[in-house]
Parts: sequence; C-alpha cells; structure tokens
Amino acid sequence: MIDHDLAARIRGAVDKGFDEQADFTAELVKFPSTRGHEQTAQDFMAATFKDRGLAVDRWEIDVGAISHLPGFSPVKAGYKDALNTVGTTRPTAAKGRSLILNGHIDVVPVGPLDMWQTPPFHPRREGDWLYGRGGGDMKAGLADALYALVALRRLGFRPAADVYLQSVIEEECTGNGALACLARGYRADAVLIPEPSAERLGRAQLGVIWFQVTVRGYPVHVAYAGTGKNAIEAIFPIIEALHGLEKRWNARKKDQPHYVDHDHPINLNIGKVAGGDWASSVPAWCRFDVRVAVFPGQNMKEARAEIEDCVRSAAAGNSFLANNPPNVVFDGFQAEGYVLAEGSAAEATLCEAHRAVYGRELEARVGTGTTDARFTGLYAGIPSMVYGPTAESIHGFNERVSLESMRRNTHAIALFVADWCGLEQVA
Repeated sequence: MIDHDLAARIRGAVDKGFDEQADFTAELVKFPSTRGHEQTAQDFMAATFKDRGLAVDRWEIDVGAISHLPGFSPVKAGYKDALNTVGTTRPTAAKGRSLILNGHIDVVPVGPLDMWQTPPFHPRREGDWLYGRGGGDMKAGLADALYALVALRRLGFRPAADVYLQSVIEEECTGNGALACLARGYRADAVLIPEPSAERLGRAQLGVIWFQVTVRGYPVHVAYAGTGKNAIEAIFPIIEALHGLEKRWNARKKDQPHYVDHDHPINLNIGKVAGGDWASSVPAWCRFDVRVAVFPGQNMKEARAEIEDCVRSAAAGNSFLANNPPNVVFDGFQAEGYVLAEGSAAEATLCEAHRAVYGRELEARVGTGTTDARFTGLYAGIPSMVYGPTAESIHGFNERVSLESMRRNTHAIALFVADWCGLEQVA
C-alpha cells in the first residue's frame, strides 16, 4: 500500500491534468472508428503514445496466426489498415509487478443520424456529461488508463515494472484484436480493462454467439402470390423457436451462482433483417442476424449445435421449409463467458485503491455482455479485471460518459498502478 501523502500527490496530479484529459477524450470521440475505419484513431493513439514517451508497437492482424487459437471468432472483413497499437513503458530495473491496461478503439454503428440530439462524432459537453459515440464505450476508459500514467510522470515517476497500454481493434464483434495481442506475446501479472462498469468491478460476464440464418423462398409475381413461397414470412416461426431456446437457456440460470438471481441474463436479439428484391415480387430470400448470450462454462460447440437443432426443428414444422432447409452460419462473436476468481492479489490491490478514492468498498457486478477480459483471463490465466467509469446509452443514441466518474476512475487506476507496479524516479 502506498503512503497517504504520495496518494494525495498522485490524485492532485490527476486533477491538474484532467481538463487536458477531457479534451483528449473529446478529440478521440471525433474519430468515427467503426469496424474497418479504426486507422485514423489508431494513428492518433500511436502519436500520443510516442509523445508521452511510450515505445510504440503497431501491427496488422494476421488471421492465419490466430485462427487456430482458442477464442478466435470468424472474420467478416479484413484487417488491412486497421492496426493494433500498444504503448509500453519499461523501468530501468524491474522491481514491481507487470500490468496490461487494455482498451478498444472500435465503436458500434450510429444508426439514423436524425435520432441523435447532436451529431454522434461531434462531441459536446453538457454539465457533467460528455456526449458522443464511443465516448463511454470505451474511449473514456482508454483516456483514463493513459492519463493515470501521465499523472505519475507529472510527479517524476514511472512504473517500476513493464506496463503495456493496448489500444485494440474489433472488440465489438470478435475480440480478435485482444487475441492478437496474446499471440504477439503480451503477458503480465495482471490486466485492467476500464470498460464502462459504473465504477464497479466486473465479477462475471456472459459469452456471446453471433449467427446468421438464410431462408430461400419461391418467387412469383405478387398477382399469383399463393403459388409462391414468401421467404421473409417464413422466418417468423424460426424466430419464435429461437426465443423458445432463449427461454430454455434462461431456465439454466439456477446452475449459475453469479446469475441465479438475475431476472433475464440470456438475451437473444434479432439484430438485422434483409430480404426480397421488389415490392411486387414474392421474396426469394431472407437473411437475419442474431446475437445470443451464453453462460460462463457453457460448451460453445454444444451451444451452436442446440441453435442448429432449434432452427432445423422449426423448419421441419413448415411444409415448405422442411424441403428447403434454412442455412445457419456462425459469424463474428464466438466468445466464452468469464468469471474473475476471487482472492487475487491484483483484486486486493485494486480494492485498496478504490477505497482510498471513494471511501467505501469496491462493489462487484455481473454483466450480461462480454469484454476482452476473457482472453487473458481464460487463455492466459491472468487475473483480468474490468473496472471503468459510468456511461449511459452505450450502443444507443446520445451515448454519454460522466466526466466526474472519469476523474475518480483515473485516480483509482493511478493509485493501483503505483501500488501494483511500484514506482521509480525518472532521471
């Protein structure tokens, strides 16, 4: 545990630089870093890392180098000009424990612009809130991690152990950016991911499966609609059956200690539907995209088989689909759930830092989404903690993050780094 006077100095250094940190976060929000368009934001991160004295590592993800690894998810688009970016600070002599600070630069699509109060990539401040797509999820967290290190440097310190600040791509649809960091050899004694968690510690998170169902119909002129088969209407019994599967999976929460008291942990979402070619033609095709959660420890292969069986059974009850079976393809997320084991030294250190900032114990939360913590937690055996600021409307309209929450989160991260890694004086 660091002494009270040093903790006060570190918190003061965070406060001194916070206006700059808020401006940096707003600047980062301006980059429309949706999937396939991450590069300008990553250029900005790389330049910032270099300016702050971090050694910069950038690389294009090689699918062939990670496709055989556990946790890999199928890729819809290539990685050309979408580089992972890592900044590293190393001590003169390593005395403390090493750390990965991980965050993702990619953001989800914005939807109809006219449903935003202000343009999503034109950040605005209103009271305690910073608005803009990706501000909460999770560019604020990246800024918190970076400026925790900046605050230490402002006092003439750097961590007395290796610290890797990872700005990764494609967290929102595969997590392959974080997986590629593992494949490149990045390891540490602990991982901290400042995803928006309302200033609580992520104890458990669900996994996610994405899949796509395609149905083919029989097209005719709408004047003779009765002689054709409408592919769009044919998806309705399949969707109904999938929601039945969702209900059955939710019933299994009794076997999940972290989710047994959760009202509805498993959510299945029909996220996108496309079909047909012409209003006056019975549609010959329809395709819909689905996201469904899975419990920690749920076998992914068996889960996919259950999904296929569900679609197959629904089709068997339809006279047309029974002879024209739908096609199921698993694309994007194939993410396992993850539980952070209690009792690690890393968690105890973070709890002390949180207590110093908030004056109360660190509360745990269980999440119904996923984060990149699963990679280092499940596949590298590293305590991987999700702990970030308060944000609202992530993935929705008018996404926003609390600036005061960012400040507190940065205080806690800076104290955690100082205690976990130790400090050395910069010459």
